[in-house]
Amino acid sequence: MAAVHYESYTQARAHLKDLLDAADEGRVATVRRDSGRSAVVDVERLRQHLSLVCPAKAEVVPEAGGWSVFLSGLPLAADGATFDEAIGEMVQALREYAEDWQDRLRTAPNHADNWGLVQLIALSDDGQLRDWLVGAPR
Repeated sequence: MAAVHYESYTQARAHLKDLLDAADEGRVATVRRDSGRSAVVDVERLRQHLSLVCPAKAEVVPEAGGWSVFLSGLPLAADGATFDEAIGEMVQALREYAEDWQDRLRTAPNHADNWGLVQLIALSDDGQLRDWLVGAPR
């Protein structure tokens, strides 16, 4: 089947099942609203893609009898007594960053390009974020 494109919100609403079916199948599915156009995509496909194009580049180092985690290029760090605890703390730091980004950082010039990272965080569960941080395939 072909891509689906709806030229209005009303048209998309009338064909919502078709729009969602197309997204589930990985086909291109778009909706135009005023001068903008939005894509409807399957969450897991988008999350998987973002995890590939936004590598964590986490740096985990032993420090002062525990572990520290840093993400290159981001103002995020976490510490823990064990490796797993430090990774868990970084998952929480990522969640807090995503909330802050949604609330106010998305318009800050030094954070605006982190849209993909924030989407990845929001679409992932804690286990998926842990795997992403440590480079485990999922």
